[in-house]
Amino acid sequence: MIGDSIPEFAIVGHPNEGKSAVVSTLAEDDTVRVTPYPGETVVCQTFPVVIDGKEIIRFIDTPGFQNPKRTLKWIKDQHGDPVRVLSAYLEAHARKPDFKDDCGLLEPIAAGAGIIYVVDGSRPVRNVDLAEMEILRLTGRPRMAIINCKENETAYIETWKREFRKHFNALRVFNANRATYAERIELLETLKGIDQDWGPALEKVIAAFKADWEQRNIQTAHIICDMLETCVTYFIVRSFTERTSEKDLRERLQREYAASIEKIEQKAHQKIRSLFKHNIFNYALPAHSLLNEALFSKKTWQFLGLAPRQLIAAVGITGGAVGAALDLAAGGLTFGIFTAAGGLLGAGWAALGGGRRLARMKVVGLPLGGEQIQVGPMENIQFVYVLLDRALIFYSHVINWAHGRRDYPHKGADAPVKAGLAFEWDDRRRKVCHAFYTAVRRHDDEQKAVSRKALIEMIQEVLLEISRSEKTYGMVGR
Repeated sequence: MIGDSIPEFAIVGHPNEGKSAVVSTLAEDDTVRVTPYPGETVVCQTFPVVIDGKEIIRFIDTPGFQNPKRTLKWIKDQHGDPVRVLSAYLEAHARKPDFKDDCGLLEPIAAGAGIIYVVDGSRPVRNVDLAEMEILRLTGRPRMAIINCKENETAYIETWKREFRKHFNALRVFNANRATYAERIELLETLKGIDQDWGPALEKVIAAFKADWEQRNIQTAHIICDMLETCVTYFIVRSFTERTSEKDLRERLQREYAASIEKIEQKAHQKIRSLFKHNIFNYALPAHSLLNEALFSKKTWQFLGLAPRQLIAAVGITGGAVGAALDLAAGGLTFGIFTAAGGLLGAGWAALGGGRRLARMKVVGLPLGGEQIQVGPMENIQFVYVLLDRALIFYSHVINWAHGRRDYPHKGADAPVKAGLAFEWDDRRRKVCHAFYTAVRRHDDEQKAVSRKALIEMIQEVLLEISRSEKTYGMVGR
């Protein structure tokens, strides 16, 4: 730990073992250069973690070991205090090109940084690895080893663990390309125990990480609520005259309405993505994520939201209305053409994507002749659950997209009965959603404020559950 009491850790290891991916994931910084080619990190780079404008911890991406066996021999030939020996090594080898990388990675350690040693656990332990471990042990610095399994091969993990126990204060298996929020916190908890003197400072770091995550979840809940209210109340109105084809205008407005709702959703998702610091790298959805389907596609509505009878229970429909409600839930969202007085003008049903209907439409007379067509707002509460499911699935993808990751594995998924989260909710959560939907539709500001507060609290509960879960959400077979 350096003089200003900010914990600082040098991420060290052999080239192409995943050091940069570990730095990127721990620091939540997608500017870290991560490539499959060895030797990409040629100088030390510091990546601070800043929360509420205050730097709380630093991670240093270092070059890989260049000559560990020769370095180890030189250090073993010396005697005395490890700090003095390290300083002497740097002074003796600073101008030797063959030792440039070794000096680079040992400089922050000599200055007081702790050590996080990263190895690729999918390969066997080699003599050069043993030399690196011994060098790090002889520094006398607090140190933790990370087994970063870049492949699915786990046959060598136990061998790595046995060697690490001889040389390090702590060890963890940590896949930097798949690390969840919970796993990052667990790693920091382990790091806290590598040296008693570092415990209080790292305890503050962990508390800051947790508080920051809670604040991001609160902001995410507000973003989702804002999106729901905007989508549920959204409508468009256009004028037409005898020279305008009512049919053509109606079809164009249906497409415009769908595109506008999708744009509102996309903006909300982008805000969520930014909250979790995915700003540079071109984030891509998993290949089999249901979010690759359009919002109003048949497949989206097939797999997300509530089942018909769950929807009926949520809305509180009973008796003879059950059959009609089942029909509504199965058939989707409706179009209707209405006069200014509210009477139905005609059938006016239009389909979008495999028979799915979109929003109610009405025709309103104008004082100077001509008429107006209005599309929206949405009149099916299922719309709320589909939007909620998609937002929560997007959140689960984003928080589990480790910052050191650069692509998703292309593997399939079995299509479940339901791919979303709302399907599993209890009556309490459904009633919260229904109360919010009803207050927004009725433009009841007092009830909307009450129901919005309850919905935000409920969404926060769900976000925390997703953060702690190892389950993959929203994945369906192609």
